[in-house]
Amino acid sequence: MDWSWQVIIDSFPALLNGAITTVELVVLSGVIGLFLGLILALLRLSPNKLFKFFAFLFIFFFRGTPLLVQIYLIYYGFQQSEFLKSSFLWEPVFKNAFWCAIIAFTLNTSAYIAEIIRGAVKSIPAGELEAADAIGMSKMQKLTRIILPRAFGIMLPAYSNEVIFMLKGSSLAMTITLLDITGVAKTISAETYTNIELYFAAGIIYLVLTWLILLLFRGLERRMNRHNRYVAPDVPPDVLTATVS
Repeated sequence: MDWSWQVIIDSFPALLNGAITTVELVVLSGVIGLFLGLILALLRLSPNKLFKFFAFLFIFFFRGTPLLVQIYLIYYGFQQSEFLKSSFLWEPVFKNAFWCAIIAFTLNTSAYIAEIIRGAVKSIPAGELEAADAIGMSKMQKLTRIILPRAFGIMLPAYSNEVIFMLKGSSLAMTITLLDITGVAKTISAETYTNIELYFAAGIIYLVLTWLILLLFRGLERRMNRHNRYVAPDVPPDVLTATVS
């Protein structure tokens, strides 16, 4: 098998441009999806059965159908909607493949994030919530000062996995003409007939991005959960000796 390093070197700037598009897709959909997922999680935890049922249906649909199908439904579905075509958001948003991908990724990841948050909230020790009630915290104070900070620290490992899954899922954006990393690799390989080289280079860029995400979340987890790290107190040797004896 002939291997051409030169085509990788020549194509690297284009692949980096595709990486910028990929990062934009992941960051925007991840941030918006986090807020939407929080709302869905609170609805799932709500005592109101109607809210809980609506959140359940949303989560069930977006977790139960493939992301590719969701992208097609949104992108091509928008194209066939006369109502959306007549709206002022048609040109800047609904006609734009980039924003259609953002909408699809956001809805998809918010369903997974909602379940992650719900599980994290349910795993908060009951004693902490009882202590908040004992000192007279309101429901909003308990939510913002106890529940959400603790849940965020608990959910970070699972949320980092979801961001990585979303990074890899972003490669599906090429199916609606977006030139992300995979889209650029596919376009150039079709012109140069160097499939292995281009997809190898694309895979390396995905690996680097994954490594950066892991580093970011490891730092966040260390900061958010620093209270879990027990530091042994400095005990003078003579005290230890006296205790043993």
